[in-house]
Amino acid sequence: MLRREKISVPDDLPDEMLSKTAGAFVSIHEHGELRGCIGTIAPTRSSVAEEIIANAISASTRDPRFPAITADELPWLEISVDVLGEPEDIESMDQLDVKRYGVIVSAGYKRGLLLPDLDGVDTPEQQVDIAMRKGGIRSSENYKLQRFEVIRHH
Repeated sequence: MLRREKISVPDDLPDEMLSKTAGAFVSIHEHGELRGCIGTIAPTRSSVAEEIIANAISASTRDPRFPAITADELPWLEISVDVLGEPEDIESMDQLDVKRYGVIVSAGYKRGLLLPDLDGVDTPEQQVDIAMRKGGIRSSENYKLQRFEVIRHH
């Protein structure tokens, strides 16, 4: 039976999960394939724990690329959480390391983000190209690059 209830923030979390704020991405994989991924670049909730809960719900039910996850799928899901560090302005792709840094590409109100250390993303050029496509940014536009580190939890 589906209850559609939002969990409360657990009481036994480390203090940093309750007292700090940060953007966070929740990625869900099923049998090694992406099944949902939603996140926030900057904090939108009063704690990292609340950010993760909200983004986990969105990743499992609101990622426009996939139908909502069903109860039958739960045994096969793998979930990872990336807590984002502060974005840092950079001058060029030379300052990126695809294993260490994620990238944010911005042009006006458009913005695309790609997390670090993703399978199949081996060069900064690939990383920036994917982020630009996600943000609907053309290479002919004047764009700004930022990098950020993450703490990844599996």
